Amino acid sequence: MSLSQAQKKAFRSIGHHLNPVVTVSENGISEGVLAELERALADHELIKVKLALPERDDRGAMLDELVTASGAELVQKIGKMALLYRHNPRANPKLSNVQRFEGHHGRH
Repeated sequence: MSLSQAQKKAFRSIGHHLNPVVTVSENGISEGVLAELERALADHELIKVKLALPERDDRGAMLDELVTASGAELVQKIGKMALLYRHNPRANPKLSNVQRFEGHHGRH
């Protein structure tokens, strides 16, 4: 499923207010990181990930791996931060960053 430009724009504005919930370091993508990522995407749908690696190329490769492993879609990447989205039809509206913000603005 590909996001439209309008969706990406909306998600970027939500992402602006988010703190990173998953941090990936030079140790790479461990089972723990993947479990954390899985849980965060299931709960929040839209999450910010911090790529704590000094090399830009390494961050890119790491991000590709995360996206592939999680089945999420990359919304935006700025420096060491990436915004990932994965729709969860059963997400808790109180936890979902997408639903919380959409509800907040009175749109459905």
